[in-house]
Order: sequence, then C-alpha cells, then structure tokens
Amino acid sequence: MNPNKMNKQDILLIGGGGHCLSCIDVIEQGGQYRIAGIVDLPEKRGSFVLGYPVVGNDDDIARLAKDCPNFLITLGQIRSAAGRRKIYERVKLAGGNLPVVVSPHAYVSPRAQLDEGSVVMHHALVNSGAHIGHCCIINSKALIEHEARIGAFCHISTAACINGQVCVGEHCFIGSNTVIGNNLEITDHCTVAAGSQVLKNILRPGVYLGHPLRKIE
Repeated sequence: MNPNKMNKQDILLIGGGGHCLSCIDVIEQGGQYRIAGIVDLPEKRGSFVLGYPVVGNDDDIARLAKDCPNFLITLGQIRSAAGRRKIYERVKLAGGNLPVVVSPHAYVSPRAQLDEGSVVMHHALVNSGAHIGHCCIINSKALIEHEARIGAFCHISTAACINGQVCVGEHCFIGSNTVIGNNLEITDHCTVAAGSQVLKNILRPGVYLGHPLRKIE
C-alpha cells in the first residue's frame, strides 16, 4: 500500500463477506470515502472483493492504521457480535478511527445521534431523537422511530421496524421484517428471528421467534 496515495478520506473495510459487498455499494454511492482495500482472512490476501484488493488480515490492523486510520467493520452479525467487538477493540488499540457511514439513499434525522462505527444502509430511516450505539448495522429499509435507543453492536436487519421509545440492548440481532411495539425494552444479547412481532418486554437473553413470540433457546 502506497502511503502517498492515502488521505483522510480513505477507508479500509474489515471483513470481505456478503455484508462487505453491500457496504461497498453504500460507500461508492456516498462518495465521501475512497475504499483503500479490504482486511480479510490471511489466505485471502492478494485476492479482490468487487475489484478492491485484500491488503491484510486482522493482525495487520495496527500497521495499516499508520497509513489509513479510517476503518469500517464489514463483518456481518447474526447470532453473535463477538467478532465485530473483537475487531472494534483492535482498531481502537491501534488508534484507528471508525466513522459513521450513511447511505445517500437513507434518511437520518439531524436530531438523531449515531455513534462511531455504525452504518446505515440504503433506504433505512432513523427518526428524530433516536440514538444508535457504536458499531451497529442499520440494514436496508429498517425503520428506527422517534426516541428509540439501539445499544452497541446491534444489527437491525432488513425492513425491521423499531417503534417509538423502544430500547434495544447491546449485542442484539433483530431479524428482517420484525416489528417491535412502542415503548418496549429488549435486554442485551437477544436474537429475534425474522418476521417476529414483539409486543411485550424481553427481559431474558436468548433467541426468540414468532407471533405470539416465544423463546426457543
């Protein structure tokens, strides 16, 4: 990697799987950052993801941060946030930056707050007074309504609806097309499967499914 080609608008993506493909499209559409490369598994070094080179693995983050301090964690998250959290801690230890990335086709209210490292995908909506914690994925067409709070390391999946004043704890996954009713609380470390309806508080970590909602793990 040539440090002469780096500038403060360059960004490295960590994780080269399916979520990375979607993030590449968001970044290209936004035009604010230039993708300098992908950080992936050691055996992927020298390969390409949508034309962008794999320039190293997790062990190279500290070295890469010297030339390109901006990172986006593009490792996906469904059952566990542990991998994303581990990468976050590596980036912070290396002195790297984790900017917020928002698709130009999304809407984020100027009265909402997004913490570092979060990404808002195409056609998502984050409404007034909402607070998104660090390193969250707000996926395509998701709705985060007024005053909702999403804890760190959450993935709000495609077309999920988080209604007003909902509080979702840390390390949660809310599946596609799931609806969470107003003023409810979801505790940390919960997975809610796609298409579920949450009409009462979830106070125990675990995996939940359906309508009526039931705990399955």
